[in-house]
Amino acid sequence: MDDLKKGGDSEEVEIDLEDSSDPEDYDGEQPDFLWKAPTDGQEESIPSSCLVDISDTKPLLDVRDPRGINDCLKVTFEDVIAEPMSVRSGDRVWLWSHALFEVSRVWVYRIISVLLAIPMSILSGILFAILSCIHIWMISPCIKGILIGTRWLQNLWNVVLDILVRPLLTSVGRCCSGFSVHLAKE
Repeated sequence: MDDLKKGGDSEEVEIDLEDSSDPEDYDGEQPDFLWKAPTDGQEESIPSSCLVDISDTKPLLDVRDPRGINDCLKVTFEDVIAEPMSVRSGDRVWLWSHALFEVSRVWVYRIISVLLAIPMSILSGILFAILSCIHIWMISPCIKGILIGTRWLQNLWNVVLDILVRPLLTSVGRCCSGFSVHLAKE
């Protein structure tokens, strides 16, 4: 520690803040990251529906929206800002605007998600646990009880449909089956 105070043996360290998840920068080799879970190659041969059966706790880091719930949020710079041919800013202004848009979009999202992701995950988990408990222990038994108690009404309704409605709709269908429509271009 005294060596550092006196200025001896200090090394310069270069920190690269570039987003490594960009597909443009992918050169075929996947670098090792400390925050990524190690994969043993077994997941690629397993269908995605079986992944939940294997491990409920291991997050799927590569596919974060497998069902495409947030496809509407795939926004790029060109989707938001576009200059027509008649009105153009300088090339440097356009490049810097594009770069600042992408950097601010990514980093502001990351900062906000750090602040909100864990509390919202906890609140969502509590909410869905309460809703599941209410559904399993209150709503489903009530519905089953009502269905058991009104079985006679279901049978009566089926008889009414079979005696009155089905013959009427069958005869209307047979009457209308004689009509034919031909479309022709003139």
